[in-house]
Amino acid sequence: MQYAFRVGDPVIFVVSKVSPHPGPRAKHLHPAPAGETYSYQVEKFWTVIEVRSDGHVVLLTRRGKQHDVEVNDPRLRHARWWERWIYRDRFPDRNAIPEFAGTTTE
Repeated sequence: MQYAFRVGDPVIFVVSKVSPHPGPRAKHLHPAPAGETYSYQVEKFWTVIEVRSDGHVVLLTRRGKQHDVEVNDPRLRHARWWERWIYRDRFPDRNAIPEFAGTTTE
């Protein structure tokens, strides 16, 4: 069941990568046929900063980059409650979102 996204929602986006040296967060590692590189996936912890009427959401990274993604993209999902708690330092600061600037969650 797909739930609607709202501004401020923490989301997880799965990015596919190829590299000769996967990082520690790499999942689903597969070596290339020649064995020189690996394909793998990395979970990115982003926050929704805009919901558009055309079926897209704008996501904010921890470093301030923005990505425009379709709402029904299978790589995009809401962060579960335990992921929001365990990985809380990996999501962008809510103060970086204009709608939440100056508010506290305490």
